[in-house]
Amino acid sequence: MKLVLPTAEYKASLLAAAAEHEAAGETLDYTMLPTFDDFDEGLLRLQDHAAGRNLEPGWVADTTYWLVDDGEYIGRISVRHQLNDRLRQVGGHIGYNIRPSKRRQGYGGHILRLVLPEAKQLGINPALVTCNDDNIASWKIIEANGGKLENKIELDGRLIRHYWVETA
Repeated sequence: MKLVLPTAEYKASLLAAAAEHEAAGETLDYTMLPTFDDFDEGLLRLQDHAAGRNLEPGWVADTTYWLVDDGEYIGRISVRHQLNDRLRQVGGHIGYNIRPSKRRQGYGGHILRLVLPEAKQLGINPALVTCNDDNIASWKIIEANGGKLENKIELDGRLIRHYWVETA
């Protein structure tokens, strides 16, 4: 199991994961993933985002990694290089997602643990990680990786947990 930068090598597996999300009724943020229509364009967009180029208004530079295990795409995790006002409320420095068929198998904890040194290399310490208060699996993953709950805020009718995680 390892983190990799996005590459066409995992295209079929990633697209299968995207189909799983859609079948589960989940909406994916395709700005974080290459799309079915133009995979290569999506890979270039992710490279641009990591370099801080061609960012959408209100976005910050972010580096996306994919967790792969035995050649299979398991999930993605993004490290935002800095925070803006919106990310301080929801999103934080790190956001991640595991494909539906691989949930509840420990991959969420692994992906967060593996990305912390990458965040440290970007000068982030500690990292803000947020999740919805009703997402018990996510806050358990964050706490298992050393996350310290700072507070909970209400935003758009949801309660959001704010955690700080040491990257060192």
